[in-house]
Amino acid sequence: MALDENELIELEQLITAAEGRASPLTELRRRFPHLALVRCDASDVTEPPFRSFPHYDLHLIDRSEHCVQITADPLLAIGIVLAARDPSG
Repeated sequence: MALDENELIELEQLITAAEGRASPLTELRRRFPHLALVRCDASDVTEPPFRSFPHYDLHLIDRSEHCVQITADPLLAIGIVLAARDPSG
């Protein structure tokens, strides 16, 4: 299932609204039950993020091939990785 533009906007709004507060993962799971959601540390992901926020990087998950991989194409996305990073750099 691809992510459409409205879902991407809503994802970005939820992540932005959560900046500096509790993790948005619970709300993301509630609003997007059809997506696979993973939370990890940004240092665990070597691929460039789809979008970056002060406290999180957003990566898209693709499993159209044999193995799950990170993609920059929302049309291939079946889920997201929310990678927490240290805002102090």
